[in-house]
Amino acid sequence: MRAPVVLPDELIAEVDQIVGKRKRSQFIEDAVRRRLASLHQYRALQEIKRLPKPDPPPWWSTPEKTTAWVRALRDNDEEKLRELGWPGDADD
Repeated sequence: MRAPVVLPDELIAEVDQIVGKRKRSQFIEDAVRRRLASLHQYRALQEIKRLPKPDPPPWWSTPEKTTAWVRALRDNDEEKLRELGWPGDADD
């Protein structure tokens, strides 16, 4: 589709200097697409900011609960690593 657009002469001259007259339309199309993508992202972020914030997980409610949660994760990781034979068999 053709859509006549009025742009300042110096802007067109700069575009032509960088990409050439034959690639002007593609350059402008790319610029418009990028700007639209940026605006869509901005609007999505604004919508997210309006959402109610979820309550933090219960294991983050106190320093003690957070410490216990981290220790449980580490213990679980160490157990899985032992099942896999890590840090390696004695024969290595």
